[in-house]
Amino acid sequence: MKTKNIMIVGVGGQGSLLASKLLGRLLLSRGYDVKVSEVHGMSQRGGSVVTYVRFGERVFSPIIDEGEADFIVSFELLEAARWTSFLKPEGTVVVNT
Repeated sequence: MKTKNIMIVGVGGQGSLLASKLLGRLLLSRGYDVKVSEVHGMSQRGGSVVTYVRFGERVFSPIIDEGEADFIVSFELLEAARWTSFLKPEGTVVVNT
């Protein structure tokens, strides 16, 4: 299986970090190699939070570069817009409105 890249984005306090950890554990339990990375900057003050979840047969890096995300799951509309440059042309965005 080719590596899949998921970004979970939101603002501090919305549960982005928890969602990425839960997704990572679920994927591990299904036998995938999983890498999870989090960048939460000012998350405690309602700032931007982004986490990367990469999974597949073999994953070497937890980082997703621009144009590589298969999915962006956003807990907030503005954050979805902020991170769209990371989405593949055929990628999917799921936004909580």
